[in-house]
Amino acid sequence: MEELKARQILKELGYRNIYVWQDPPGTYYDWHTHPEDEVRFILEGSITIGTEEGVYHLRAGDMLEVKAGTRHWARTEEGVRYLCGSR
Repeated sequence: MEELKARQILKELGYRNIYVWQDPPGTYYDWHTHPEDEVRFILEGSITIGTEEGVYHLRAGDMLEVKAGTRHWARTEEGVRYLCGSR
């Protein structure tokens, strides 16, 4: 997914504070929460995000919203580049 197009989609969905984040292979984030709804829009690579409701395997072009206060973790085997935003 082209970054400019992805940014526009997120803006139209009401997200703000949109920025690019990149994690190298082997990155792991333990269980945590965020105070606002958070989105991850994958630009390159892949990431797995787990919640108490399920596990999501995301690749380029995929998007996942994690609602405020939802416990979740994330890991990437191959590395990933994605847009983050909140609302």
